[in-house]
This record gives sequence, C-alpha cells and structure tokens, in this order.
Amino acid sequence: MTIDSILERIERVLAGFPRPVALHEPLLGEAEREAVARCVESGWVSYLGPDVERLERRLEEIHGGGHAVATASGTAALHLALVLVGVQPGDEVLMPPLTFAATANAAVYAGATPHFVDIEPRSLGACPERLERHLARTVETVSGQARNKATGRRVAALVAVHVFGHPAMTKELEDVCRRFGIILVEDAAESLGSLQDGVPVGRRGAASALSFNGNKIVTAGGGGALLCPDAKSAALARHLATTAKAPHPWKLGHDRLGFNYRMPNLNASLALAQLGRLDEFLARKRTLASRYAEAFAGLEGARVLAEPPGSRSNYWLNTILLEDSLLPVRDELFGKIREAGILIRPAWELVSSLPHFAHCPRSGLEVSQDMQPRVVNLPSSAALA
Repeated sequence: MTIDSILERIERVLAGFPRPVALHEPLLGEAEREAVARCVESGWVSYLGPDVERLERRLEEIHGGGHAVATASGTAALHLALVLVGVQPGDEVLMPPLTFAATANAAVYAGATPHFVDIEPRSLGACPERLERHLARTVETVSGQARNKATGRRVAALVAVHVFGHPAMTKELEDVCRRFGIILVEDAAESLGSLQDGVPVGRRGAASALSFNGNKIVTAGGGGALLCPDAKSAALARHLATTAKAPHPWKLGHDRLGFNYRMPNLNASLALAQLGRLDEFLARKRTLASRYAEAFAGLEGARVLAEPPGSRSNYWLNTILLEDSLLPVRDELFGKIREAGILIRPAWELVSSLPHFAHCPRSGLEVSQDMQPRVVNLPSSAALA
C-alpha cells in the first residue's frame, strides 16, 4: 500500500471535477436564489419573519414529531438544549472527545465541566459498554442524583455525538443513562437525514441540536435548530433565545438571563429551499459513498468507514481509516493529496487534548486516541455525485 494507491482511488471517484475539490460545499440553485430574493423583497429579514416558523414546522415533519426552535447556530442550539434539560453551573456533562470543540464549549457556556468518555470504532460515537463500566467506577447516587465520587459534582447529562453523520449507539446509550439517572442529549449537528432503526436521529434525546452551517448537508449559510419533546420546552427555548424579552405591547424588559440565539428569517428562507432538496442531497451523497466504497474495496492499508449496522447514514463526510502501516506517513499522505487539489482533512484534535480542557475529568480514552490519527475525511459535496 502506498500513498499513490490512495490518491489513485480518490482520483477515480473525482474524475472530471475541476481542482481544487473542496471537502464539502453547498449545492445551491434557482430555488435558493428565489427564496432569498422573496425574503429580501418582503423586508422581513430578521427573526420575526414567517419563514422561521415555516422552517420549524418542516423540521418537525422531517423528524416525525417533537417541536423545533430555529437558532443562530448549532452551538447555540446545543447550549439551549443543555439549559433546557436542567444542566446547572457546577455540573458535569459527559461527551466523547472525538468531536468538534463546540460540543464541549456548549457545556462550558452552561457553567458545566466536560467529562470525556471513550468511543467505539463502528460509529466513532460514545461506547455504551465503556461508559457503563466508567460510571460504575466513578459515580455514586446521592439523593437520586448521579455524582462524581472524585469531584462531588453532579453528572447531569450525556451528549451523544453522531460523528460525520453516522448514528451513534443512541438506544444503548439511553439505557445506560436511564440506569444512572443521567439525561441524554443528542449533538445531531452533522446527521440531518440519518436514521437509526428507522427513527430519525435526534428523536431519542431529551433535547437535540442540528446545524445548518455552510458545510452541512443542508445549509442556511449559518444557523441551527433545537429539537424539543414538547411545546412547553420549545416555548421556553424561544423565550431564552430571544434575550428573554418579557411580553408587553411596548415596554422593553427582560424577565431572566437570555441569549441572542434566534435564526434570522433570511437564513430560514435559504434553509427551507435547501430542505426541499433534502431527499436529492441524501441520494447523491449515498451514491458518492458507494463510489468510494467500490474504489477502496479490497485495498490494504485503508478502509472506508461504513454506516453502522441498523443505521442509514447521511454520509455527511465520507471517511477512510488508515491501518497501522500508513500511520508513519500520515502527514506525507495529507500533503501529497492536498497538493493534487483534493482537500482532504484529518479528524479534529481530541477535545480532551486541548489545553483549556486539560483539567476536565475523563475515562480511559484508548479507543479515541487510537482512532483519531486514522481518520481521513474525503471530499463529500452532494455535487460530486
């Protein structure tokens, strides 16, 4: 196995596309232009416009229920999710370290401390078995609450991250959380359109967060959404996301600490047009994933990360995993393939390794540390299929 062998197979999939080939670009067309133009012509470009509510209703339809609240970013949605489920300053929030830094940042915004737990290799999400063993060693129940025996802090929630669009083992993680009195929250920022056992990702958590950043399968240019189980939670989320402005015909007051987290109508207009093409995007991305799988079939030294059993992934970012033989030349591989105009990317550095999270509690992270350097994200734009 050589670097040239990997480059040749990627080139085979991307033949005919001009260089450079970006990692993930939005697929925009006439529908999106018309939607944004209508919004501009209406003058309703801020969060009070009608497309915000239309977007929320469409997301509820896609997820088969629940209540959606459109937000300014996926990070804002995750922060609100943690606040809604009762995460308090001084708590700990469990999460895997192989994730975008926003997962840990959101916990800190809520005044909590990230508590890192190891992953499993099929989905790259948190491992239920390792989580249960870790909690059995480190947590005790005090007045019905899970508390870290070493720190004395309440272990309030677990954030299950669906990495690269592949569903984590949410059902099993939910079972572990239930046994220990811990609330499950889903970071579904990368997984719109993914299914687990036929259930849309984001439906099992007490609250879940989506992202519509420019590089996601559906984009609003920026923005995200919070998925809540009931209307009461959604109403509170909207209130908090609108700076907790007290309702009154003309007085400008606020009844608690709030956040400027609502999505503008202009972004919602773009997101609605994109959601109208979601099935097209999902089909294109599965076609692209099949082409990568065919190109890398039987190749020693690297393998495609496939959707976990029982799942249907949106294949947000197609990924290959390097075997031991290629790890010593990993940096050379990235350099040569990117020089060829193919903008592959490594996984994020483990959040647990960042200096501002070095103090945070953690389980053994052997699998996370082993898998992180193996990840190679491949160009995955829907336009490539």
